[in-house]
Amino acid sequence: MGSTKSFDIVGDIAIFNKKITKIQAKNILDSHKNIKVVAYKSGKYSGRLRTPKITILAGERRKTTTHKESGCTFKLDIEKCYFSSRSGSERLRIARLVKKNEFVLVMFSGIAAFPIVISKNSKAKEIHAIELGKTPHKYAKENIKLNKINNVKLHQGDVKRILPKIKKNFDRIIMPLPKSAESYLNLALKKLKPKGTIHLYTFANESQFKDLKKKYKKVKITKAGQYSPKVYRVCLDFKK
Repeated sequence: MGSTKSFDIVGDIAIFNKKITKIQAKNILDSHKNIKVVAYKSGKYSGRLRTPKITILAGERRKTTTHKESGCTFKLDIEKCYFSSRSGSERLRIARLVKKNEFVLVMFSGIAAFPIVISKNSKAKEIHAIELGKTPHKYAKENIKLNKINNVKLHQGDVKRILPKIKKNFDRIIMPLPKSAESYLNLALKKLKPKGTIHLYTFANESQFKDLKKKYKKVKITKAGQYSPKVYRVCLDFKK
């Protein structure tokens, strides 16, 4: 991931997982006119909000940007908000599964990427989004206005505290926090309608797929990105 060929693009910022030279960074700017900032993750994801430490190598000295995907626009700070541009196709996959008039819940919703993509690409009745971080929540509120969304309700705080206060049950619950989503599953199931669907994200290698199929009956396993060699970010789609 340290080569100049492999990086993520969020808005007009190129983000490397490893440090590259300033000359390489300058070359990225020169060869990609859509990129205005070149940066790298100088620290691993940390804290409850899974945010990375970002160091700028070349270009404009900023960590804020505007990212577009699936007909949606997102403003964010790449250091203060967890966001993966590589999950864009997965967000759209989920949105296309949402049926007309569904009530949808997105836990750990960040800058509201999942809720907004679902709102723009489905006929969901109402989407509730819960986010712990105050800064991602601030951007979520801005993004709701930016995309002219009127069926998303944002909640800021801990899922375990907020969810019991929402007096609704849901047709579909999305849990995009691979490292700890499973610990919230019992809470989610209490809020899931009969025959409702859970989309739970976790990390697994292919040798673990068989065990996952035993643990979650009639589960569909979708690879939603590579986390490390042979380890995938997977989405487990299953019903109550």
